[in-house]
Amino acid sequence: MDSRELTLTRDCDAVQIPSGNPIILPIGTSVIITQSLGGTYTVATQAGLARIDEKDIDALGIDPAESKSEKKAVDGSLEEAVWEQLKTVFDPEIPVNVVDLGLIYDCDVEKDAEGKTNVRVRMTLTAPGCGMGPTIAADARQKVIVLDGVDDAAVDLVWDPPWNQSMISEAGRMKLGLV
Repeated sequence: MDSRELTLTRDCDAVQIPSGNPIILPIGTSVIITQSLGGTYTVATQAGLARIDEKDIDALGIDPAESKSEKKAVDGSLEEAVWEQLKTVFDPEIPVNVVDLGLIYDCDVEKDAEGKTNVRVRMTLTAPGCGMGPTIAADARQKVIVLDGVDDAAVDLVWDPPWNQSMISEAGRMKLGLV
């Protein structure tokens, strides 16, 4: 856990947790970083938790150049690289990546008729009513699309089969203290 206390240097777009509602945190707001995983930051404010995207980390006083997303070279299998990228996606309330949480059901890497490589990921959430679902899915897409060789990516939220704790990997269980 990062747990640095900072003051925002400018107005900052954020997403309220757990509702998923977009908000603006005003300049001068005191925040405590509670989690910094996968390029996003979960912060505690007097009004509750919020998630700040990589594009707005300069408001936290963090140099965006240090965290810039550029096309990433792929060594080996593109499908393996996609799975590795998905391991950098986190639910802002849970310090375990979406792969180890068992939220990723499928990952298809296919070339279309024009020779473009498309990736389609099917994922779920720990709860169907989670307001952060679209944000987490967008994070997953963004992590995949930066891979060299990926022309397009789509992440579909699905609810069948329903997620349950038995889907969490052993590494995830250890992180959550479930073993």
